[in-house]
Amino acid sequence: MTAHDGEAEDERELESLLTFIDDSRGFDFTGYKRTSLGRRIRKRMQTVGFEKYPDYRDFLESNADEFQELFNTILINVTSFFRDPAAWHYLQTVVVPELIAKAGPGGDIRIWSAGCSSGEEAYTLAILFAEQLGVEASTKQVKIYGTDVDEEALREARAGVYSLKSLEKLPDELKTKYFEPNGALFAFRRDLRRRVIFGRHDITRDAPISRVDLLVCRNTLMYFNVEAQAKIIERFHFALNDGGHLFLGKAEMLLADGSRFEVTDMRNRVFKVQASAAARSARFDLRAAAGMEKINRRQVVELALAASPDAVMGIERDGTVAVVNGAARLQFGLSANIAGTPFRDLEISYQPIELRSLIDRAHNERRSVRVNAVRREKGDGEVQYFDIIVKPLLTSDGEDLGVAVTFIDTTEATRLQQEVKRVQEDLATAYAELQSTNAELETVNEELQSSIEELETTNEELQSTNEELETTNEELQSGNEELETMNEEMRIRTAELDEARTFLEGVLSSVAAGVVVLDSDLLVRSWNRGAEDLWGMRADEVYGADFFTLDFGLPTEGLRDMVEICNETGHRALPVETDAVDRKGRPFVASVSCSPLSGPGSGVVLLMEKRRE
Repeated sequence: MTAHDGEAEDERELESLLTFIDDSRGFDFTGYKRTSLGRRIRKRMQTVGFEKYPDYRDFLESNADEFQELFNTILINVTSFFRDPAAWHYLQTVVVPELIAKAGPGGDIRIWSAGCSSGEEAYTLAILFAEQLGVEASTKQVKIYGTDVDEEALREARAGVYSLKSLEKLPDELKTKYFEPNGALFAFRRDLRRRVIFGRHDITRDAPISRVDLLVCRNTLMYFNVEAQAKIIERFHFALNDGGHLFLGKAEMLLADGSRFEVTDMRNRVFKVQASAAARSARFDLRAAAGMEKINRRQVVELALAASPDAVMGIERDGTVAVVNGAARLQFGLSANIAGTPFRDLEISYQPIELRSLIDRAHNERRSVRVNAVRREKGDGEVQYFDIIVKPLLTSDGEDLGVAVTFIDTTEATRLQQEVKRVQEDLATAYAELQSTNAELETVNEELQSSIEELETTNEELQSTNEELETTNEELQSGNEELETMNEEMRIRTAELDEARTFLEGVLSSVAAGVVVLDSDLLVRSWNRGAEDLWGMRADEVYGADFFTLDFGLPTEGLRDMVEICNETGHRALPVETDAVDRKGRPFVASVSCSPLSGPGSGVVLLMEKRRE
């Protein structure tokens, strides 16, 4: 298998896993960029010890709790209060006053924070408007909707409780004014918190919140591919009122929506809905579309066909005529009751051009087929010209229902073109030099157009690269936060160990008798002060040494059997008395007892005391 084949197989396995996740948990990740999505999934797979997507899918099927861990890895919840302060300052000083003035005294202001994560962004918006309107007026006029697909993050957002570290970027006066101490944490003030409503919402699939004055969606679009971004922006455009503002992240921008959005401030990624009639007509009403009856849709289709100036025929997949508009009936003398007739039986199927082959081609290639300047001679000797478009009618699931055949009358245009051609031929000699110059200008124009297209492509590539960099930055930030948390836990555990070690050393030092701790290999691990005073050897001199090789006033070889049996069996040995000599050379009888450290083979503790001199 070549490297290319391996990559293709890997992509198919990833798509299969994404389909499984959507079917099992209702999370649709198919619109996410495959580069960052695959990287995040593989990070989780490495954590649980899997290399292949099918193996990880089997693991998900048998471990339901793993879904939450996977979602936490994919959905990078990096957020904070007043993230990117310059952009929020622009929103506070320019956009918010404009929205308040537009709403008027007592007027409602609706705000949507899409991809709100754990709620910091939504509560930041509440603070902005409370600072402008006052807290009391803000609780009456402003309603904020915070949405996300991550249920765990939404639970944190609804609680509205944050650590001191999360509030470190807030000025002290805002922290005091809008947060109440709650143990070691801080809770957002209740009166404003009741005006922030959190709920689960998938911006790629669910109907948008309507009549919104300000829509904030920062550093979320960059995770989606171009097609998904276009659908999301279309939903956002529907959600916003005329003149409403869209606030995006610093790595996001609207490259191809000049007809619907105008740039308010590109540096801070603030855009405004165009209020023109053309822009309003581009909106779609999801709620109306969802509730529309089939008969109404049929009437709209028929009226639209009837109103079309071009001749249009709808032909089902089996070749039966489904619908013919008035222009087609008038142009080709077709009956009003033609629906249900086999298309092959009609003269129009082969005159003025063989349409059946074009229809078969459109079905086979699943794309529109166009033939220009088709000549048709009418019975009175008049000549007509048509551009004919055969377009397959494909459902969202890819099912081929039939074709629409459109006849665009280009008679006048074609005649004009022919007349112009004759004039051009007559004047060819006289305008040869002009044509040469025109050709040169066309070449320059093409070069300029090519340069513009290259620049646009480069701009889009830079934008994509910028989004990838921002995604990587957020992943690194998330990893840094995890490392900081682990470091804090290690510091706490180290402190606890130091405290335990100090306590143990104090206990051992306070014991007057000699206490020696040997490990499983009977090497000295602890030598207390009593042992130093008794034998005259410091702890640093004997640490790590074989106890039975030490030369001091105790005959250790006579204790070897007792010590080894105690270490092997894990049972306490009876005290043994033996002659010994202390550090000053005075003989005495030493009592030595041996106890296991914890269990068999884990080491022993020796207690050495003077009995009599």
